[in-house]
Amino acid sequence: MLYQIAQLNEQNGKTVDELDQKLITLLRHNARRSISDLALDAGVSRATARARLERLEKDGHILGYTVILRADTVEQAVRGIMMIEIEGHVTERVVKALGGFSEISEIHTTNGRWDLIAEINADTLSDLDSVLRRVRLVPGITNSETNLLLATPRSTRARL
Repeated sequence: MLYQIAQLNEQNGKTVDELDQKLITLLRHNARRSISDLALDAGVSRATARARLERLEKDGHILGYTVILRADTVEQAVRGIMMIEIEGHVTERVVKALGGFSEISEIHTTNGRWDLIAEINADTLSDLDSVLRRVRLVPGITNSETNLLLATPRSTRARL
């Protein structure tokens, strides 16, 4: 299995130094590496590497580790970002309803004109159109706008 290191939590005010960054980078590439291997590549003792990783976890910089499934790493042919406007105070109900769509990989709350942003994945444009029609039928959604994602020149998501 592949594991992915979670994003850094820099809001707690504790800083990370060059060694911490190096260990985090090594873990981003393969979070299943042994402490001994990490220490060797970072040029420090095993005890130092272990202590640093424990501190990064304790301080909340490393939030956790997760499994990356093959299905999560294979991009579908058609991807889009749908900006969604919601009426009233039904955001939680709309998020819950959208969570039932297997084609929606991410849902974000936001500020500005749109209330939510959803990333939608489909095999064909026709499939995407079908998803968009079903999303627009969710009670509480008053307006939406969708943009196709053409290419991804940079991403921090793991790819096989």
